[in-house]
Amino acid sequence: MELDPCRTAFIAVHYQNDVITPEGAFGAIFAEQAAAVGVVPTTKTLHTAARAAGSQVVYTRVAFQPGYGDLVGNFPLLAMVGQQGCLVDGTSAAAIVDELTPLDGDTVVTHQRVSGFVGSELDTVLRGRGIDTVVITGVATNMSVESTARSAGDLGYRTIVVSDASSAATPEVHQASLDSLRMLGEVATSADVLAALKTPVTA
Repeated sequence: MELDPCRTAFIAVHYQNDVITPEGAFGAIFAEQAAAVGVVPTTKTLHTAARAAGSQVVYTRVAFQPGYGDLVGNFPLLAMVGQQGCLVDGTSAAAIVDELTPLDGDTVVTHQRVSGFVGSELDTVLRGRGIDTVVITGVATNMSVESTARSAGDLGYRTIVVSDASSAATPEVHQASLDSLRMLGEVATSADVLAALKTPVTA
């Protein structure tokens, strides 16, 4: 596996308090597996290596204005947001977890759909920085991670999902999503990605 760090962005999907902490609105669904897999510490290790290598770190976060005037609840998952009154922009619940606080030079993209590319500036930001490869981590594998990966592939990016830096409600759902994604991009371990960042790119 080879990566050109200067043309690679690490996209961290929905590492938000309402999504992956036990106290969050979706915590009962996603927090246990996120902790069991260790998605936060693994992602932190990846981000540290990515920044050192010269890659771009991008966070996607889903958040809505108070009153949910920007929420289109046609997906049951999004309808749940309005029902639970969660993920309100500007609140700590919608913020990225402290362990992965964005650093200077990182980019945060806020969106209102399942895919981080839909209705956001994500594609414009990446293309403006010469990015042609995305390495995706986050929660949930079968929802926003997979949706973002599918969008990335359709837009022409080389797309890599990190298997041990993403999780879903259950291990079985996580694995089923990875099996689908192998036909639409690449699935790699964090060790694979870290090794690639340290390996000189051949001409």
